[in-house]
Amino acid sequence: MEPLPTDRLSPLASRVDDVLALYGYEIGPAIEAIDGAVAGYGGLFSPGTSDGEIRAAVEEVLAAGPPSGGDPWRSGDLDVVLYVDGSSRGNPGPAGAGAVLRAAEGPTVRLGRPVGASAENNTAEYAALHLGLEALAARCDPATVEVRIDSRTVIDDIWGDGEGVAAAAPYRPAIRDRLAALSACEWTHLVDSDPNPADARAAVGADIAALGP
Repeated sequence: MEPLPTDRLSPLASRVDDVLALYGYEIGPAIEAIDGAVAGYGGLFSPGTSDGEIRAAVEEVLAAGPPSGGDPWRSGDLDVVLYVDGSSRGNPGPAGAGAVLRAAEGPTVRLGRPVGASAENNTAEYAALHLGLEALAARCDPATVEVRIDSRTVIDDIWGDGEGVAAAAPYRPAIRDRLAALSACEWTHLVDSDPNPADARAAVGADIAALGP
């Protein structure tokens, strides 16, 4: 996938985001690749791993290029459920976006990325929907899509007559274009008691956004 827009990130967090883009924003394999390249027993989030060691590992992963292997999602006629969620620590603060794609005919795809070093939760929610739709478009032409989302701000803006937020400007046009291209799409509002597997990926994205000085 092409790199997606971000708010301000540290140079280190930005390079980690480059690795995520290289891996199609599949956050687990991308972090595993970085951890595998860190010298010794450290890793991306290990307290004993220095920024310099992380930077060297990231550059090694980027130099190696994209992972090999086919994408089992590359087919049509899938009925897809897309979970999305955003996270901001401090609101504004380090923010991340998460998305999870599920279909009976393919493996679950877990996505995550940093949004900004000091971004609001609403911005992260738009970034999460954008992330999920872009990843879906890169993988297949689905028959139906159900977006499961807990942000009323995004729902009212994208599917209703709400005004949204100014920080959504980098994401809103692409979101609407991707939705317009789908054959069938509906949304479900998740309440706090509903499970949302995208939440954990958004939290890791916020951890990445907090990297670096």
